[in-house]
Amino acid sequence: MFVSYKWLKDYVDLNGITAEELAEKITRSGIEVEAVEVLNEGISGVVIGHVLEKEQHPDADKLNKCQVDIGQGEPVQIICGAPNVDKGQKVAVASVGAVLPGNFKIKRAKLRGEESNGMICSLQELGIEGKLVPKEFAEGIFVFPDDVKPGENALDLLNLDDQVLELGLTPNRSDALSMIGVAYEVAALLDREVILPETSYETGSDRASDYVNVTIEAKDANPHYLAAVVRNVKIAPSPLWMQTRLMAAGIRPHNNVVDITNFVLLEYGQPLHAFDYDRFGSKEVVVRMAKQGEKFVTLDEKERVLKEDQLVITNGTEPVALAGVMGGADSEVKNDTVNILLESAYFDGQTVRRASKDHGLRSEASARFEKGVAPERIEAAAQRAIQLMVQYAGGEACEGFAEVKLHSPEPKVISISQEKINSVLGMDISVQDITVILGKLGFEVQAEGAELSVTVPTRRGDITLEEDIIEEVARIYGYDNIPSTLPLFRSNPGRLSDYQANRRKVRAYMEGAGLLQAITYSLTSKEKALQYALKETELTHLSLPMSEERSVLRQSLLPHLLEVLKHNLSRQMNQAAVYETGSVFLTKGRDEQPLEKEHLAGAITGLWEEHSWQGEKKALDFFVIKGILDGLFEKLGATEKVEYKQAKRDGLHPGRTAEIYLNGQLAGITGQLHPTVQKDLDLPETYVFELMLEDLFSAEAEEIRYSVIPRFPSITRDIALVVNKEVPAGEILNVIKETGGKLLSEAAIFDLYEGERMEDGKKSVAFSLIYLDPERTLTDEEVTKTHEKVLEAVSGQFGAVLRG
Repeated sequence: MFVSYKWLKDYVDLNGITAEELAEKITRSGIEVEAVEVLNEGISGVVIGHVLEKEQHPDADKLNKCQVDIGQGEPVQIICGAPNVDKGQKVAVASVGAVLPGNFKIKRAKLRGEESNGMICSLQELGIEGKLVPKEFAEGIFVFPDDVKPGENALDLLNLDDQVLELGLTPNRSDALSMIGVAYEVAALLDREVILPETSYETGSDRASDYVNVTIEAKDANPHYLAAVVRNVKIAPSPLWMQTRLMAAGIRPHNNVVDITNFVLLEYGQPLHAFDYDRFGSKEVVVRMAKQGEKFVTLDEKERVLKEDQLVITNGTEPVALAGVMGGADSEVKNDTVNILLESAYFDGQTVRRASKDHGLRSEASARFEKGVAPERIEAAAQRAIQLMVQYAGGEACEGFAEVKLHSPEPKVISISQEKINSVLGMDISVQDITVILGKLGFEVQAEGAELSVTVPTRRGDITLEEDIIEEVARIYGYDNIPSTLPLFRSNPGRLSDYQANRRKVRAYMEGAGLLQAITYSLTSKEKALQYALKETELTHLSLPMSEERSVLRQSLLPHLLEVLKHNLSRQMNQAAVYETGSVFLTKGRDEQPLEKEHLAGAITGLWEEHSWQGEKKALDFFVIKGILDGLFEKLGATEKVEYKQAKRDGLHPGRTAEIYLNGQLAGITGQLHPTVQKDLDLPETYVFELMLEDLFSAEAEEIRYSVIPRFPSITRDIALVVNKEVPAGEILNVIKETGGKLLSEAAIFDLYEGERMEDGKKSVAFSLIYLDPERTLTDEEVTKTHEKVLEAVSGQFGAVLRG
């Protein structure tokens, strides 16, 4: 809900309190003010100008040379490219020295050789969203009414000297979806009176019941329907002050009649609808449930196929509106409309919500009906709209209403004691103070001693229990006035469990390695749920998903992390590295809760390191991400229990992917994204990993073992073995270590060659072997004997040949 600070002053005296202070008080009372927008922030020097002359620019077809009176004596020449600029118009002019949004400063300039001393502005150029600008001015400049004077402050006339409070309302606070509803809240907080608008107007001799008759067939869905008739209206733009208030609230102005219904909707929270009486089709208004398959065209020019559980307004034969959601195109108010049939009604919220959801139509009206409107305002809102139509559309109001009122919700009466309120709040608030607080909110209170009987106005449908009354007292009394006390009990100091400590260790390590933590949705789409899953089970579906994109529980963290990378790179970042610790969900059975397992996943893309000064760049490759994982396994004491095995997985590069095994069991994957996936996501070379954290934490950490620094020299032998390309180098290394026995202290791969002079299908892998006995100096014969065993083993198992 957008609340205009200036508009709110019509209903509550706000003298002595700024918009920021008011926002603070409202937030403290339980309704969060998410932002306070200053509409004219960064804008200055914009005045009203009167276009005295307009002629074609001599050297440009789409430019006009205008002489404009801006209230400074002599007219100024301004070059304007707006297609709708014309002689005689009153327009917004940013004079020389003015500042527009984005710190755009207006200076004297020459356009195609002609001097320009300012700029004639559109509303968009003054910071108003294009979707809120009246359609006739959407492609050009805004034209003011003739009664404005050159030199006046255009920002003030456009209500841009206002501040708008954005309220983050919870679903239960539908009473604050109106200016008067917010006024009650603010008046209670400031201890001031609510000033309700006057709704008096003159009526003609005709009665509304002479022009229209109301019949309600769907009694449960529509217990109250009121129809009024206003004759001889003149369709024109609404007053500028009304247009600007609608735009500040996020509604585009249309014409005086439609704008009045929207204005009253925002003022009272009661949706209204104006029909063209002469296009309505009959004198009968019949409210009924739609027939299955029945069709009609809504205001957005789309044909709607109705269902039998949807409520419609008809002319006795055909639907003319989808009740509470949108009117029909056939009875729309147009420029030639003369007579108005005005609807004000109470529609069942669930019925409206069902129709709104089925047709994908979400409107200001449907939002209010869904959450609940105040039944007592149905007539008051209609009277207010009629008053404004008489005043600003020249209408003649017919006397009375054509109305059917089957029943009306009775005010809720709640009994509560002073003792109950104070025991819950831990305070000592007097009966008198409680009565005053509830009275400020418009509640009627009758007190008998310490017992109170509270009558809740029907506009506050969220108040149904004793606890609700207690909350209202606490809100207005002030949460910050509730005394704080320490709990009286003995406590033992807490500590992290081993699992929590390990998780914290993992997060600290990942951030130390240069990865940023991400938090993504547990809900995903059917297509993404099984991508990169380490263990696949049936999907866990939500019964009532908000959308298909969030309809099942995930079985891998990687798909959403890849979306994070794409999001960051699309915003001109050349490198991104993220990780997440989160749950995946594995189905155990049809009627059982899914098994929740915590995983660790990471994704890195772009350059790994770049030092511009040294001119050094390090590209990301498989061994960068493997090094990060090796460091993690070492941190957790699991290095000796982990083994990498070459693998092929959907969505990953077939030659740069490995499965990670812990004690012989699959515990994770790592590798490069498949090139086609990278292309689809518009990512450069990207590497990922995902591990089962619970399995990793459950592995017993290795004991730290110390060894004596050797006193005897070691002997190093380097060998280059030629093997088939398909032979994994890691398997060769494992055989070398096993065969080398106690004398082989270290073995490592230091080179891979697949270039010229190498037979097709072959590769050369170079190993460095270090032989050492910590107790004595080895002889050449001992080393040679062990070394030859190593060569025989790799030759026998892999067909390896020493490279010549």
